[in-house]
Amino acid sequence: MGLIHMIAYCQRNDADASNTSRQRININAGWKFMRYTGEPDSLFYDVRPVVGSRNDAIVADTRATDAGRSTATENALKPWILPTANDFIKDPAKHHKRPAGNPGSDFAFVKPGFDDSRWETITLPHDWAAKGEFYSDTNAIVGGSMGRLPIQGVVWYRKKIAVEKADLGKYIFLDIDGAMSYAMVWLNGNLVGGWPYGYNSFRLNLTPFLKEGNNNQLAIRLDNPNHSSRWYPGSGIYRNVWLTKVNPVHVAQWGTTVQTSNISEASATVHLKVQLQNQSASAEAVQLVSDVYILDNNGRPGNKVAGFPPRVTTVEAGSKTTVSNTLVIKQPLLWGPPPAQSPHLYVAVTNVYKKGKLIDVYQTRFGIRSLVFDPVKGIVVNSKPVRIQGVNQHHDLGALGAAFNVRAAERQLEVLKEMGCNAIRLAHNPPAPELLDLTDSMGFLVVNEIYDCWERGKSPLDTHLIFPDWYEADLRSFIRRDKNHPSVIEWSFGNEVGEQYTAEEGARLAKKLKDIVAEEDSTRPATASMNYAKPDMPFPGVMDVLSLNYQGEGIRDAAAYAHLKGIRTSPLYPAFQKQFPGKLIQSSETASALSTRGTYLFPVTQEISAPVSDSTGGDPERKFVSAYDLYTAAFGASPDKVFYAQDHNSFVAGEFVWSGWDYLGEPTPYYTARSAYSGMIDLAGFKKDRFYLYQSRWRPDMPMAHILPHWTWPERIGKITPVHVYTSGDEAELFLNNISLGRKKKGAYEYRLRWDSVVYQPGELKVVTYKNGKPWASDLVKTSGKPVALKLTADRNTISSDGKDLAFITVSVVDKDGNLVPDAANRIKFTVSNGAEIVATDNGDPGDFDSFTSPERNAFSGLALAIVRGKNKAGVIKVSATAGGLKDTQVVITLK
Repeated sequence: MGLIHMIAYCQRNDADASNTSRQRININAGWKFMRYTGEPDSLFYDVRPVVGSRNDAIVADTRATDAGRSTATENALKPWILPTANDFIKDPAKHHKRPAGNPGSDFAFVKPGFDDSRWETITLPHDWAAKGEFYSDTNAIVGGSMGRLPIQGVVWYRKKIAVEKADLGKYIFLDIDGAMSYAMVWLNGNLVGGWPYGYNSFRLNLTPFLKEGNNNQLAIRLDNPNHSSRWYPGSGIYRNVWLTKVNPVHVAQWGTTVQTSNISEASATVHLKVQLQNQSASAEAVQLVSDVYILDNNGRPGNKVAGFPPRVTTVEAGSKTTVSNTLVIKQPLLWGPPPAQSPHLYVAVTNVYKKGKLIDVYQTRFGIRSLVFDPVKGIVVNSKPVRIQGVNQHHDLGALGAAFNVRAAERQLEVLKEMGCNAIRLAHNPPAPELLDLTDSMGFLVVNEIYDCWERGKSPLDTHLIFPDWYEADLRSFIRRDKNHPSVIEWSFGNEVGEQYTAEEGARLAKKLKDIVAEEDSTRPATASMNYAKPDMPFPGVMDVLSLNYQGEGIRDAAAYAHLKGIRTSPLYPAFQKQFPGKLIQSSETASALSTRGTYLFPVTQEISAPVSDSTGGDPERKFVSAYDLYTAAFGASPDKVFYAQDHNSFVAGEFVWSGWDYLGEPTPYYTARSAYSGMIDLAGFKKDRFYLYQSRWRPDMPMAHILPHWTWPERIGKITPVHVYTSGDEAELFLNNISLGRKKKGAYEYRLRWDSVVYQPGELKVVTYKNGKPWASDLVKTSGKPVALKLTADRNTISSDGKDLAFITVSVVDKDGNLVPDAANRIKFTVSNGAEIVATDNGDPGDFDSFTSPERNAFSGLALAIVRGKNKAGVIKVSATAGGLKDTQVVITLK
């Protein structure tokens, strides 16, 4: 519970909440929401190209070629929105000037007097599409690529905000952490501004349009186009929203920068830059007093460890000035990734005084750590090499959609940490700010990424339409927001962009973007991930770090892939190292192995890696992919092939596997499904077999063994049923009904043990593993009986009653002896007591089209999930599960 409380506190306060200085107020509750069912209004950002026929099932490494452009018209609101970007455009000559006029002022929804009582009342973060019904037909309006959920359309949000007499004379800002997409904001009938890219956080100055009283009407219009993403983008105001109240002289938005140097166990130098903004009519003299504290377990300043020398400065009217300061901390507590290091955190508290009166307080969380990117040793943190054992993560939270929830994100990271993961690549967009608070606190290394495309798009209406106008503002604001997070070790400004194909032209654009990154933060390397650009091309020469997607292990180069069309690349780690001996090489995407949890298809390929097809490893009718972990996307490779390539090239810094968790959208290979197949963990959070293969590699000192497949095959008696074992040991003996099937030892560059000629008979399958000749770990699977009961297990039996915390409840279908029935698909109904709420249910099946909000769900491979939330009061809630003909069960959750 401590981590949840810490993050919640940091959401409320980046500064002291004193009425005399700075207030940051969460305004998530009490919004009114409306989605058009027919034609929307005419208050559009810009005219978008017309989308003709669109093939939804496009292989992910297809070359980006869409280059359509929006067409401005005299009715478009873009000229009034563009000035929001000015704070992040370096050259004042390029600043946008707001035109005269006030578009939309006569539209009913923006007026304070409009009756919105019939609109839905919601609490942010909010993802309207995740609460909707799936489009299950083949030619759906929204296809598999974007998750088959109703993401498309124009919506409005309305909320009244209060301005007290004490607020008069202050500046009041609206801070939106993320709204999907083309956000435009009115206050009291006045168009304030907006931001089109749905993943960026942004700020609007409400001050000129506010009046005293509680009748200040906010109205926010979002426009989420179909065909705008390769994955599920989410919909709505899906992150937190705040009011920030400050005095005219204050620390600017994301206005502090903390950097550290000369780091050792004995001492570390801390450099603090504070940007002050003066929005008053006269110059003001102020004093800055900044101190450093240890960040305690509740996210608050604990013991003071050092103080910066006080600084006095004058800030001219209508301008900004930056004050720099330095101190030395003795015997610093360093931030580093577990298990070898600990993620210690500090907080710098900056107090701003005018004539002796406190006028602003601003807190900046940071960590003290050194980073070296060595072309041979890899990433070195605090003088200790750390191999990247990373995964790629999309931003959705499974059945919750894109609506951010701290506990749901923390749960994802906890399961990844159990696997041995120590690094996250954020694919392919800025995250919720709280996610980086979690990675800071838990010690993950993070590659923070902003774009999936530049000027050449991958979908007809994706980011390439706004890129020319917004790339600088998007990129600078992204870095300024996240630059103080110690978990962020690299900036990635592109993923598999089409400009890889355009030689010098693409390299010039890449350099322009990289230069912006360096201007904002020169302490971290900048990169863009490459699935096409080769060592002799100009594109990789721009990068500080070489981030390779699939090229290290080779793309479509093995015999099993010879018939496929697309990029074909031999393993290129040595070629990149030869061309760029001074640059660190990492695999920013590896594998893209595919599977559905608990489903095994026969016969099993004898290859160590093979592409899935309808006849090999795939079942198009049930939308299954075999869970033997040998089948991959067309451009992918099995984990075994990736491990082999990396172990033959020890200079490679590590890998980010595609992907950690399954995610909504991009359901390769079956675009008639709803969600991806590439995770080691399914969409509901249940571990696939592949989880244990990576655990065996990433946690070599942990005794573990895992058998696959399950051993309930009544239709396979007498048939060959291969058995594979994943273990951190080096040798194993397999027993079927206490009869040895042989003892095997891992050969050089072997990562699993295979008994491919086992003839199935019911009973008990057991493996005993060894390491260095000594017993190490064992695993056991049994043939199950018929389903007789349900078993409920909660991830935590005590949660907060704040209305935000969640309990994740697993239901297992079991036989009379309590064994999981691995093929059970019983229909399960969940209920909850004491006014609690079943927020969503799931089972991890990519082909399940029951709405996430349904309290009923079929078990998939014997398991299902319910997500439960309390209702703002302490007490006890009982979660129950029932299924026809089975003994029901319940679990008790305490709300505190």
